[in-house]
Amino acid sequence: MPTKTLQIPTPDGQADAFAAFPDGGERHPGVLLYTDAFGVRPELEERARELAGHGYYVLVPNLYYRHGPAPVAELPEHIGEEIRPAVIARLMPLLEEHTTERILRDADAYLEFLTTRPEVGTGPVAVMGYCIGGALAMRTATAHPDKVAAVAGFHPGFLVTDSPDSPHRLVSELTAEVHLGLSANDMPPEALVELHQALDAAGVRYTSETYPGTVHGFTMSDTDAFSASGLKRHWDRLLPLLDRTVAGN
Repeated sequence: MPTKTLQIPTPDGQADAFAAFPDGGERHPGVLLYTDAFGVRPELEERARELAGHGYYVLVPNLYYRHGPAPVAELPEHIGEEIRPAVIARLMPLLEEHTTERILRDADAYLEFLTTRPEVGTGPVAVMGYCIGGALAMRTATAHPDKVAAVAGFHPGFLVTDSPDSPHRLVSELTAEVHLGLSANDMPPEALVELHQALDAAGVRYTSETYPGTVHGFTMSDTDAFSASGLKRHWDRLLPLLDRTVAGN
């Protein structure tokens, strides 16, 4: 499986990114994959490789590139509960600096880069994310309805906030089909109801499912939250979504 480390030009510098794609020199549908808060690391690189093995060009940008190449914080091989608070404490200031304006500037650059790769087909792409990456995927899709045909968010966070530009307030701009794979503790029940009401009112094609027996972070095998059954269900939902929406591109 060919992989590359690439540099994406952005208005704020150069974002390093990991890319995985099928061998053979043909064009393939593009997938922009946003990481969880822990960022680009072997776990996400392996996720990109596996998805590429199903016939997709997968681009995984470093969310924190303004602070240096990935990883911007030292990460253990396994992010156990005993060390997780300390890792999050190091990353939280960087997350807080990742404003909506920066998110949207980056999204413009990432999509421009992805859709002009010689290995990527000419049709719309999919955008997906884990944890905070789910919110970034939703913001990217609402800002670029002409380029994004599918959105997937797994154990997503920050989809419903008090902000006037909360992602759930922007879903009327969506043209993409959406899947949300949730754990029971990703968001309060009332927030989930508000999100569903917004999607319904906007007429968005979506599925939203709470995966049984999971907690936040369940797809990540390098954390204590990992659920093998949750990760399998993630693939069982993600691959048909991509097949319906972008596989012919």
